[in-house]
Amino acid sequence: MSSLYYSNAREVGRNEVTSNVIIAEDKKTVVYAIRIGNGPFMQKPFEEYEKFFQSVGELTTATATPAPKKKFLQSDTKFYEKRKLWIQSVSQHLIDNHTKNDDVRRFFHIDFGDDDENMVDLGPSERKTACPQDFDFLTTIGKGSFGRVYQVRHKETKKIYAMKVLSKEHIRKKNEVKHVMAERNVLINNFKHPFLVSLHYSFQNKDKLYFVLDHLNGGELFSHLQREKHFSESRSRFYAAEIACALGYLHEKNIIYRDLKPENLLLDDKGYLVLADFGLCKEGMIGGKTTVTFCGTPEYLAPEIVLKKPYDKTVDWWCLGSVLYEMIFGLPPFYSKDHNEMYDRIVNQPLRLKHSISVPCSELITGLLQKDRTKRLGNKNDFKDIKDHPFFLPVDWDRLLNRELKAPFIPKVKNQMDVSQISKEFVDIQIDPSSLAPQHIASTMRDHDFENFTFVDTNRVLV
Repeated sequence: MSSLYYSNAREVGRNEVTSNVIIAEDKKTVVYAIRIGNGPFMQKPFEEYEKFFQSVGELTTATATPAPKKKFLQSDTKFYEKRKLWIQSVSQHLIDNHTKNDDVRRFFHIDFGDDDENMVDLGPSERKTACPQDFDFLTTIGKGSFGRVYQVRHKETKKIYAMKVLSKEHIRKKNEVKHVMAERNVLINNFKHPFLVSLHYSFQNKDKLYFVLDHLNGGELFSHLQREKHFSESRSRFYAAEIACALGYLHEKNIIYRDLKPENLLLDDKGYLVLADFGLCKEGMIGGKTTVTFCGTPEYLAPEIVLKKPYDKTVDWWCLGSVLYEMIFGLPPFYSKDHNEMYDRIVNQPLRLKHSISVPCSELITGLLQKDRTKRLGNKNDFKDIKDHPFFLPVDWDRLLNRELKAPFIPKVKNQMDVSQISKEFVDIQIDPSSLAPQHIASTMRDHDFENFTFVDTNRVLV
């Protein structure tokens, strides 16, 4: 069912009620979301709508059809659709005819504007479908230059998420507004790919930005690699195939990732790898279009970036080669503690494979780590060149995408809240809930740097 929440396909009347159905991951909870005009969605279970409509029954005589009941052999989809349309119809009647009624105003969160008491005032754009107070902050699970990542629990639904909280002040000081908004755009257009982390909500207040994301507690690939020193070829192949799928999908959407490294690769509780952190993504990279921004992580920079030359999507395939090399040999291919020396090696030193590996593996790494991007594997047909390489011959790509293959390693986690695979360096950081979810957060001022940051995924919100 397509979402009406962020569709710009048509003009929506100021008081027009639109609706959607949200089905929880466990398929036991169904939430019906409605909004008035272009305002925020309001999400409630069916019983709340039915109870309210019954309580104002004298106002709904014009739409006094009974609530839809499940018919024998009727599919859930049709049943949910009928209930959605019923809620939408009754709500529209109340909004069109009874917005002066106090109960109606309270239920639909309606305030009157000063200029025209007959118009519905949806409030300032900063009004949110979610806010920090909706969550319990449980544990710190990550830390970066602009903020931290927390394991959080939705107070009402008890679902566990990862919440990334960023400081607006730090973002502005470092001139990173463009990158943060690019991350938001990539997340909002996500794609529902099995190896890309998904966004459920984003919102903001005067000081902070909040991303509410999939919670993946199997640990960073970096941590597992540090612990085990290196992986087998078969395990490395499994991870490299997932990474290649994710990068190929981003490339189809004309996005370069630009920051592939083990720290940005997270394992879920089934042992599958998921790509996270889209802060350095570059959008609009159509065809062979190039860009010149110097960015990325030193150990994984392609030669053309080091040389500050124009580059294209093939920088991501260089990064895949670097990560695959590191998984097998334990360090990135041209690693040095001295960055200048490392840059010189990336540009000038021939690739050396340290010990015996299979011929297909050797050929894949060599193809991905071609210093001349026009000769690099992936330059001609992008992901198809990687997918068709003999190293990936054992991979059943369809079953991999459907997550039907058994992962070569499954993290030992007891439940969603288990943080045993998360670095103790993060877990030990104390949380100050008052700074993360302040009681007085309302702001009537629009923040032009972060215009349209607020979002809720009405197709996928798992509440």
